[in-house]
Amino acid sequence: MIRYIARVFPFLIALVMLNGCGYNTMQQNEEAVNRAWGDLESQLQRRSDLVPNLVATVRGAANFEKETLTAVIEARAKATSIQLTPQMLSDPAAMSKFQSAQGQLSSSLSRLLVAVERYPELKATQNFRDLQVQLEGTENRISVSRQRYNESVEVFNYSLRQFPNSMTNGVLLKLKPKEYFKADDAARAVPQVKF
Repeated sequence: MIRYIARVFPFLIALVMLNGCGYNTMQQNEEAVNRAWGDLESQLQRRSDLVPNLVATVRGAANFEKETLTAVIEARAKATSIQLTPQMLSDPAAMSKFQSAQGQLSSSLSRLLVAVERYPELKATQNFRDLQVQLEGTENRISVSRQRYNESVEVFNYSLRQFPNSMTNGVLLKLKPKEYFKADDAARAVPQVKF
């Protein structure tokens, strides 16, 4: 019996040590980041899908600033052409490029909605109101998804730096910190309202 315990004891000690090393926690936190990124991508896709409907409705109901409409179409095309996989979430350059394209689309949509304010007959159409409500709801969902993604990144990045996880990561996993979704440079400028 003592020999059996002597053989099993080192395995029990190793199991207890592995349980406290953070290996599973870091894996779980990385999956949370990937899930949050998937949720954010889903909301960005929803916005991308709504934009052509919004543009078609506006185009059919009003003849106004073609430049604004063109900017929205071009920004959507650029935003949908840049894909960011979960493996690229640790690449600052890729994240910056992705965020820039999404920021340009948000900015173009804002200009479109402001320009539409000048056309009461367009605002009165039911299709436009429905699309505007959906687009505003989508923008809110995107904002919440960005916040949840950044919270997941914070937890994950902290778990990589926390002891003894940092040792486990350095020896076994070699995971890299994920990039936060940051504000677009244009978002830092104070908006100007002109009457």
